[in-house]
Amino acid sequence: MTEMVYGAVPVRDGEPILPKWWRTVDKWAMSCVLILFAIGLLLGLAASPPLAEKNGFEAFHYVQRQALFGTLALIAMLITSMMSPVLVRRLAVLGFLVAFVALALLPFFGTDFGKGAVRWYRLGFASLQPSEFLKPGFVVVAAWMMAASSDLNGPPGKTWSFALCISIVLMLALQPDFGQACLVLFAWGVMYFVAGAPMVLLVGMALMVVAGGTFAYASSEHFARRIDGFLSTDIDPTTQLGYAANAIREGGLFGVGVGEGQVKWSLPDAHTDFIIAVAAEEYGLILVLIIIALYATVVIRSLMRLVRERDTFIRLAGTGLACTLGVQAMINMGVAVRLLPAKGMTLPFVSYGGSSVIASGIAVGMLLAFTRTRPQGEISDLLTRGRGR
Repeated sequence: MTEMVYGAVPVRDGEPILPKWWRTVDKWAMSCVLILFAIGLLLGLAASPPLAEKNGFEAFHYVQRQALFGTLALIAMLITSMMSPVLVRRLAVLGFLVAFVALALLPFFGTDFGKGAVRWYRLGFASLQPSEFLKPGFVVVAAWMMAASSDLNGPPGKTWSFALCISIVLMLALQPDFGQACLVLFAWGVMYFVAGAPMVLLVGMALMVVAGGTFAYASSEHFARRIDGFLSTDIDPTTQLGYAANAIREGGLFGVGVGEGQVKWSLPDAHTDFIIAVAAEEYGLILVLIIIALYATVVIRSLMRLVRERDTFIRLAGTGLACTLGVQAMINMGVAVRLLPAKGMTLPFVSYGGSSVIASGIAVGMLLAFTRTRPQGEISDLLTRGRGR
């Protein structure tokens, strides 16, 4: 009866890793990610030549780099998805510690590349953004702490995870990078909600976010400028939001045609933060809806598989990873259509960027590992078994 309800699969002793992985992994979610990456390369063919020309590179320089980064990301995704939850957790803890230290050292050794926010390390051949790698590691570490707090005589994991979350949010806000800070806080809030947080506490957190936003508006010119631009009734056609809004209007339902878009020549971040504007202008609303459907499929299928999961750690970590992926995509597209203030956030697997695409590959690999079909055991096992399998 347990197997009928929870979808368990029979254990096959001595089964090789690859056949076992292929039999248990969520093939639909993995296929959606591959399609998103292919769409990113397609849009890169349109969006990157203007930037390459401006910087003195060959026309498809950035497409080639994206293909290289994407290949590394897909390899990382596949390898991570084959791991057991216990191994994923161990590697995530190590990765989180490295990324946390790197984030803390950014004010001393980082660079802003002229964008006003110190978020990157200059490596010569590329740049590294620690916050991108910190997110999946933080989700797994916070989920581990919350799950441990539910054990008999367990540690105060929820309190520890909240303290860790706040410290990360403060470091990100000082860069300033309010978009990533909000995403980290959202990931913690979602996992805490799933873990059984009282509504009074969640309302209190929402009030804290409002108070923090008010303080940031009053003390940060960078933050205030973006909020003022978002709240303005008129859109300056010479700003990034103005160019993006015009491109989306021009694209209509089917787009102006492959290679015929003009926004890529005006937007400095057309290949990263505003890649969806390029998609809307050249391919129309149809491609945008396809992209939204692909992200929705990954998130919804992952959550549906996690509903059957009876291990608290796996359920919390998987939920945090899935929701973070979906919300990051929503934020990126929401900024382009002026539903949200500009935040400088990439569209996972579609936007150009080595740190973004590789970190997204690792995060989805973790999610695929957590959502693989596995025997769920008996209810009594919850009191005796260890975390993960």
